[in-house]
Amino acid sequence: MKTIVIVGAGPGLGLSIAKKFGENGFRVALIARNADKLSSLVQELTTLSIEAAAFPADLYNKEQLTAAFQDIKDKYGFIDVLEFSPTSGNYPPTPATQVTEEIALDAFQSQVIGAIRCVEQVLPEMLANKSGAILFTTGLSSLYPIPMMGNIGIALSGLRNYAMNLHTDLAPQGIYVAHLAIGAFIRPGTAADPDLIADAWYELYTHRTEAEDTFPQGVTPATILW
Repeated sequence: MKTIVIVGAGPGLGLSIAKKFGENGFRVALIARNADKLSSLVQELTTLSIEAAAFPADLYNKEQLTAAFQDIKDKYGFIDVLEFSPTSGNYPPTPATQVTEEIALDAFQSQVIGAIRCVEQVLPEMLANKSGAILFTTGLSSLYPIPMMGNIGIALSGLRNYAMNLHTDLAPQGIYVAHLAIGAFIRPGTAADPDLIADAWYELYTHRTEAEDTFPQGVTPATILW
């Protein structure tokens, strides 16, 4: 049985991705800093006959994150898929004119440094096995300047650059790296239902031909689903 690790797991998109991969034979390891939230997600997945376990860790704390990944490896062995979709830091979306050094560093720490730390935990084994997948979920400000997302866009565009470079370096090694930018306000029961986004991710993962896509496909700042 394969294992997926979801970093930044929550009751929205994270849960939907867990369900989608779980329905297709994956065990699910959930990482987030809120242990109570993770426990409720595990309970919900368990009722769906999906094997899941919680590994609380703060993305800003390297030691906690490293320990969580080691616990996952001890429990499940090889990590087949890493999906990275944490919140964008401790500050709300901030226009570029109001972005301070502290605000920018916080978003960068959450997204870019957090991603690097997680990749470091799975990449050696993936390279040794010449298999695996690393999936990065961001927002549309990773691709386009969006004025209200000044702080988040700085970090997400850096994360996207990192993801695309990883794809170039790792594709010849048998490791699939992909980036999905969400151009929608995620709401259940709408065209931006998290289950639909999870479906899009699973299709990208199974086909393994595209390094990057948007949800909805072709979305731009002018057509974002708010």
